[in-house]
Amino acid sequence: MADLAINMCGIKSPNPFWLASGPPTNCGEQIMRAFDAGWGGAVWKTLGDPIVNVSSRLGSVDYAGNRMSGLNNIELITDRPLEANFREIYAVKKKYPDHAVIVSLMVESREEWKEIVNMSIDAGADGLELNFGCPHGMCERGMGSSVGQEPKVLEKITSWVAEASSIPVLVKLTPNVGDILDPGLAAVKGGADGLSLINTIKSIVGVDLDNFVPLPSVRNKSTNGGYCGPAVKPIALHMIAALARDPGVKIPISGIGGISTWRDAAEFIALGSTSVQVCTAVMHYGYRIVEDMIDGLSNYLDDKGMRSVNELIGKAVPNYTDWGNLDLNYKIVARINEEKCIGCQLCYIACLDGAHQCIHTRQNPCSAFHGESDHGARPRTEVKPPVMHESSAGGEHVPFIDEEECVGCNLCNLVCPVPACIEMVEQDTGKAPESWNERMSKQLGGFGG
Repeated sequence: MADLAINMCGIKSPNPFWLASGPPTNCGEQIMRAFDAGWGGAVWKTLGDPIVNVSSRLGSVDYAGNRMSGLNNIELITDRPLEANFREIYAVKKKYPDHAVIVSLMVESREEWKEIVNMSIDAGADGLELNFGCPHGMCERGMGSSVGQEPKVLEKITSWVAEASSIPVLVKLTPNVGDILDPGLAAVKGGADGLSLINTIKSIVGVDLDNFVPLPSVRNKSTNGGYCGPAVKPIALHMIAALARDPGVKIPISGIGGISTWRDAAEFIALGSTSVQVCTAVMHYGYRIVEDMIDGLSNYLDDKGMRSVNELIGKAVPNYTDWGNLDLNYKIVARINEEKCIGCQLCYIACLDGAHQCIHTRQNPCSAFHGESDHGARPRTEVKPPVMHESSAGGEHVPFIDEEECVGCNLCNLVCPVPACIEMVEQDTGKAPESWNERMSKQLGGFGG
């Protein structure tokens, strides 16, 4: 079995699966149960000045019958006394010395930062995570995302903590910025030992149309909250990859954002994460989801012949590039497997109304435009339906594809409800690979010559 142990900027953990700072890490008893279930580490719910929270606090987006595809919260940092938290941190670390305990912090002045850093170290914390990402409540007080959105302020506060701390310092970044590289590089410059991202996205998840109040409601009023859960995963992956491939970021990354399964975790790790943090999925399904995550990731690494999870870190980063470096001469087209097609014609409708009008039906083979194409580039070729197979499940309802016009956009493959019914097949264009940047470089070279 592959070794899942990691070393995240000096913080050792038996596996890369950490609980993210939030309701699942609100107290010592919770974290002990989580460690018993198999979690390798936990980031304690953010500590700071005593806070009073509101009720209610959570709202969600349900999609296609799935509950909590996205979760919104207006909960703030811990509302429990600092003394109680530090006492429990000490107890957890004493009982579980081989597990990672990271303390999330958020205060204001330099002296407050120094004091709470020392208290965290005295309690036995393995590392610190500076919460520069909370998008509601705290940012109005000059903390949270108000720091994360100001690179110079982020750099300064990071330097305060790095100077005061004898244990690794992670900076948690907000996604509510134009370019994640700005705060990421500021954290590096400030002396951070690692980065964690993303924090939640500023959002409103809905409106009560009877009372005209945004959700969740607090006595007929509400505010924007922080959005998380499966819906934010693509945003998180992009921002992590952007940092991981930047030559100025040479410190490890802890990935956060919509991780629910071992596959999610593997994708985050392949794009540069050393550890992964989970919150919403635990709030939905409980701590025991980590059992499947551990088994799934272990089996995947074994199948790939990797002896350690560290071999997976950043494996996909070299293949993430700018659009201008993609091969313009690479071409794929869609092929429909008539044996599997059920004749629902979702692909036909999607292509006709939402793509490039290259899928047709036998009842109406001329349903796409003919003559001049919509771009005026060239006439569309005459469509000739392929030979039908008597065994086709959909019979005459099976659509067919004009490969001359197919641009390989993948939409038909994405909407098809039958697995492996539509395949995207590579075509031999007879042309050497050429990117946009290469093409422009040749043209400019010609002008210069």
